[in-house]
Amino acid sequence: MVVNDKKWIDWLVRLQSLAQAGLAYSRDKYDIERFEEIREISVSIMAELSQVPAQKVADLFANETGYQTPKIDTRAAIFQDDKILLVQESNGKWALPGGWCDVDQSVAENTLKEVKEEAGIDAILERVIAIQDREKHNQPVSAHKICKIFSLCQAKGGHFTKNLETIASGYFSYDSLPELAEAKTTKEQIAMCFDAYKDKNWKTLID
Repeated sequence: MVVNDKKWIDWLVRLQSLAQAGLAYSRDKYDIERFEEIREISVSIMAELSQVPAQKVADLFANETGYQTPKIDTRAAIFQDDKILLVQESNGKWALPGGWCDVDQSVAENTLKEVKEEAGIDAILERVIAIQDREKHNQPVSAHKICKIFSLCQAKGGHFTKNLETIASGYFSYDSLPELAEAKTTKEQIAMCFDAYKDKNWKTLID
């Protein structure tokens, strides 16, 4: 779900987070009713702006309880012969293997799980390259606040098998990158991974 006007997204995300916090901590039934209405209004506006059905917006945008925190997206950088591993999605575009961090997984566990699922590679995690605020690096803007964690990993075996998420995998030099799924992986992010791979004293970048 994507809305082009970042200003509106910021306002709606803030309204939604305030409403969610209010629902989590309020005890007065009238306050709870007010926060529920604020949440419903934010969903209605987001649905109108994005041309997405309100129920789908609610499922994606306002489906959590408790204090709202950013979602975590993990990405793995794996190199072979000075080339980086990318996986091809069903739309034909390529990205670093990765995805949402599952609630029962640590960042390291999720990073390696995604590599196995999307690239068929058994790997070990060596170090964190960067922790990024997605909206500062990737387009289009998301309705969710997302924290992207890039980790340098080393392949130990395995082989690619076509699956529900990816249709191919391959290693690419920086000068011969395929068309990227830039909502997930940009050329600048890949350049950062190459820099971290070459620099044994690399220090983790944090937005």
